This record gives sequence, C-alpha cells and structure tokens, in this order.
Amino acid sequence: MLFRFLVGFRGVVYNGSMFYEVVPEGKVGRLTYSFDDPLPNGQIVMVPLGKRVVPGVVIKKVAQPNFKTKSIVKVLYSKPLPKRLLDTAEFIRDYYLAMEGEAINLILPRGIEKKRRKTERMFGNTLSETGGKTFPDIPLNPHQKKALKGLQEAPGATKLLFGVTGSGKTNIYLQLALNALKQQKSTILLVPEIALTGQLVQVFAEVFGEKVIVIHSKQTEAERHQIFNFLLETTEPKIVIGPRSALFAPVEDLGLIIIDEEHEGTYYQENAPRYSAIRVASAMAKLAGCNCVLGSATPTVADYYIAREKGSLIPLTKKAKSTAIKPEIKIIDFKNRDAFSRNRYFSNDLLSAMRRNLEQGRQTLIFHNRRGSSPLTICENCGEELMCPNCFLSLTLHADTYDLECHTCGFKMAVPKGCPKCGHPDLIHKGFGTKLLESELSHLFPSAKIKRFDADNKKDEGLESLYEAVKDGEVDILVGTQGLAKGLDLPRLATVGVVAADTGLSLPDFAAEERVFQLLTQVIGRVGRGHIDTAEVFIQTYRPEHPVLSFAVDEDYLGFSDYILKQRRKGGFPPYKYVAKFSISLKTEALALKKMRELVARLSQDNRLSISPPMPAFHERTNAGFTWEIIVRASSRMALIKICDGLDKNFRIFLDPPGLL
Repeated sequence: MLFRFLVGFRGVVYNGSMFYEVVPEGKVGRLTYSFDDPLPNGQIVMVPLGKRVVPGVVIKKVAQPNFKTKSIVKVLYSKPLPKRLLDTAEFIRDYYLAMEGEAINLILPRGIEKKRRKTERMFGNTLSETGGKTFPDIPLNPHQKKALKGLQEAPGATKLLFGVTGSGKTNIYLQLALNALKQQKSTILLVPEIALTGQLVQVFAEVFGEKVIVIHSKQTEAERHQIFNFLLETTEPKIVIGPRSALFAPVEDLGLIIIDEEHEGTYYQENAPRYSAIRVASAMAKLAGCNCVLGSATPTVADYYIAREKGSLIPLTKKAKSTAIKPEIKIIDFKNRDAFSRNRYFSNDLLSAMRRNLEQGRQTLIFHNRRGSSPLTICENCGEELMCPNCFLSLTLHADTYDLECHTCGFKMAVPKGCPKCGHPDLIHKGFGTKLLESELSHLFPSAKIKRFDADNKKDEGLESLYEAVKDGEVDILVGTQGLAKGLDLPRLATVGVVAADTGLSLPDFAAEERVFQLLTQVIGRVGRGHIDTAEVFIQTYRPEHPVLSFAVDEDYLGFSDYILKQRRKGGFPPYKYVAKFSISLKTEALALKKMRELVARLSQDNRLSISPPMPAFHERTNAGFTWEIIVRASSRMALIKICDGLDKNFRIFLDPPGLL
C-alpha cells in the first residue's frame, strides 16, 4: 500500500487519510468524509452529497469509521469559520429542532463555490473614510452616560436598553461600537428594515468611515459573496450593519452585538430553519463572551419582563433634545360622521392640519397599515368574493395598474369585466389601502407633492433611495405603511395622521394588541423631536375606548406592559409559559383534522401540557390543501421538545420562546 507522508500544521507528520465530521448545506446532519490533509474545525469545503457536490463545514476530526466514506473534494478557504459560528449552528439545531445543515445555510452565502471578480461595491454604502485609527468623540448627555454605565455593569450577556423615542439610543450604540474598536473587536448591528439601514449607515460611516460594512437583501449574490470573503479573511475589526442575516457575518473577534428596534417581527425567520435573531444573538453573545444590547422604545413585553427580573433592564426615558415637545394627540371616532363631513377617509381636523402645513412649508405623514387600493372585491349581484387561487384569500385591487394582487403569494390578474361566477358586470371594491389614500389626497391637494412609501415601490422609489429628498422637504405629504412608522427623523414633519388605528386589534394572535401598541407608539414618535415647535397626531379609529389606544396616546409603556402581562399570566402565554404551535397541511380537511385529533389524543396523556382544541389555521386553505393547528403550552421547554420525538414528518413545529435567554 502506498502511503502519502504529509507535513501538517505545526510540523506534525501525518500518514494516510484522516476523517472528519462535515455538515453539508441542506436538510442534513453531520456526515463523515476522508481527506489526506489536516483540516481545522470550521474549514469550508466541497463534499459529495448524493449526485451533487455541495459546500459544507468541517466540525471535527474523528476516528476512522467502520463504514466506507467519500472524500472531501476541495478546500475553499485557507481560513476556517470562527468557532462561535459553529457553536451557534449547534444551538440552532438543538433549540429550534432544525437540521444542522439548515443552520449552515444561514452562515454560508449562496454560490460560495463560485469564483468572483472583486468589485468596488462589495463594501456596501460606506460614505466616508476616517483616514486612520482616530475617531471623533461621541457626545453623550448625562442620561445617556448613565444608561451606558448601566449597560456596562448589568449582569448577563444580554441587556435591554429601554429608550423612549428620541432619547438618543444611536449615540449609545456609537459609543459601544467605539469601545469595541479600541479593543480591536468587531461589532454587528442589526436593523429590522432595509429602509432604515441607510440612515444608520450614514451616521456610523460619518464616525467610523471604512470600518463600516453593509449587508442587505438587495445586494447581488456576487456582492454578498465578496463581502463574506473579505470579512472572513480580514484581521481588522469592522462594524457590520444589516438585517438578521448580518448576524452570521464571519468577523474574527466579535466584541459586541446590537439589535435596534428589537421588538420588530422581521427578526423572526418563518421559513426553515425557523428562528428568532434575538434568541440566536443572545446565545451567540454568550458563546463569544461578548455583550448583546437590545434597543427599543417598545420592547416585547416578554423581553421587558425577563430583563427587569434579571436586572438587565436599562431605562433611557429622557428625550435627547431639550427642545423636544410632547405632541398634541387627538382620538377621532370613525363612527362620528360629522367629524368626516368633508371626506370619508380623512377627518375634518386632519384635513385642516394638512392644509395648514402646506401653507407653512411643513410635512404631514399619513399612516395606514394596508397597501393597495381596496382589499376586497365582490360581485354586487351574487356576493361572490374574488379570491387568490393559491391562498384562497381576498385579492387586493391596485387601481393604478387596475389589477388584483395577492399580498401573500404575489399572484396577479387583471380585473375581470364581470363576475367569474354569475357574469354580472358590476364588481364592488370595498375598503381602502395606501394607493387609494394617495389618489384621494392628490384630488384634495392638487398642488401638493405627495409620495407613497410601501412594499409596492419600485427599487429606486423606496424610502431608502429618497430619504435625503424627503428629509430636505421635497415631499409635502408622505403616505405609507410600517416603514414610515419606524426610526425616521424628519425635521420638517409637523403632523401624523393614523387613518385606521384599530387595524390588527382583532387578529387571532395573543400578541396582536402588542403589535398595535408598538406601531402606534412608533408612529407617534415621528413628531415632537425638537426640530420645530409644532407636533400633532390624529388617531382615527372605530374603537376609541380601547385601552391599547389610551396607553399609546399617554406614552405609557409601563401601564401597557402591566395590562398585557396580566392577560398573559391568565392565559398561559409567554413569558409565563413556553408555547409551541403544531400545524399540518393535507389534501382534504377531514384528513388534516383526523391527524390533528390523533396528535391531541397522544399529547393529552402528558399532564404537564395544556393543549388547545384543533382549529383551522389563519390561512386555512392553500394549493397544498387544508391546514389545521393546535397550540401547546408548558412550563418547561424540554417538555415541548420531548413531544416532538417521533412526530409525523408532515407536522410543522414552531417553538415560540418566552423571552431573553
């Protein structure tokens, strides 16, 4: 037998093949492969998997197995992944019951095996260069300094910065990142929306220059690959800014994780592997021995409660600018038609404020959390509702293109000339969205510059592209959805109008009221930031007496959290219980219900569990069939994990954590 004698790391001589556990990308676990050269843990390689050759990551060296193995085909990088990313992949596997290969998918960029040509755009949107290692001082007021000290001294790896809107959380982020750089350590800063990335990048780039690296979903596969290569190979500390995927940036020495607007739903990934970036970041901080700072004016109630109990809640309750003012807020009952005598969508008071702003050169923001023109199209004759053929949900009219769209799967069709069922020519469009509001405002104020911002914007028409123009006052009236409610600082903005504040309150979700409160608080916080002496908010609603609206108007997060926590304790929801949702989709409703009842019968034998009756999912019917689900609650997360063993593979599981790790 011919042996190859190879000189390995540190001069050690190796004889023949060695064996390694490797996690390939995909719905797989660890597999054993052979290779003639010594490989460190975290080495990125190409391995055969079935008939394909796919990227994978070496986990550890193992003894020769008693079965035949395939060989590693190729080593892709000279430098391995940081150990914390391997440990984080294991955490995702265990905590979310995911395949380890799915976790590796989160770390490795698509097309990692391809050769790329370097481009200047690989560094994202860096705006300036510092020209050296000297950075300007970060101005902090006494309240910010106290909060910074509290973050540094609070116990545990994960801390919650509870900072009211306009309190200057960004300055604290800057100082924390600067402290990390001084220790030659990198920072990862997560933001919820790509639309908000540009503003934070601008602030950070003005301070840190070329240290700032941006990752976001609108970059090409090649750009993201180049950024990955650069971050893996560089030994210089960097500040990586981006949405949840930026958490897996392969920086060498991680010194800090910051998650801005930690309450946002975009930090949850719904497709496999399902995970919360908040939970994973908290675990990663422990594994890396660094701090994870969560920032929000409206943190999730579960996170707030647990941070308070652990002593890791840091309040920042004072506005950063002494000129900041409390907005004048008026709740207007949509049922009072006298208040809407001039227009059915905008109250008389809101219209007067908009006209006054136009005369004075000030801006108005109109918020409505529903895009399109009309969310419901029905036949006047037979009552047939036009539904998506894939999702069986209502199609939304987009009047500008005169088509019907599904906002769940993206299906589109032209508006038919008659009812598909009875042929009657009269179709009625009910309800309203941002496109209809934009059109209505154009008729009411023909000389005003009006701009709509929502998910229907083209690439160069979004808020991230036009932010500077909006900030400079080139738009008089902004109309939009959630993106306008978050993080915007517009010096000319005088008035906010919330067209239908109760949208979302009745959704079948224990967190529905919490999301409405967060949105209202965020949108109210767009005014009164100290730029001008006027701040008005008009909240239009069919339910003016609802306590969530009162808490939002009074900026009373503490009262709101107490109100929600009492409900959660009584109902057995996070943070008091662990919750899992089990769902199954099958071709017939009868079969889906049968399978779900069988699961309930099995789980009912465990007296540690509280199990809901089987119920249809919110999106019950799709092309895949009918979806039914149950909610299971337990005091122990392990109790929920144990019931997943041996479960029918058709069941989908989502484990909803109760709060911070």
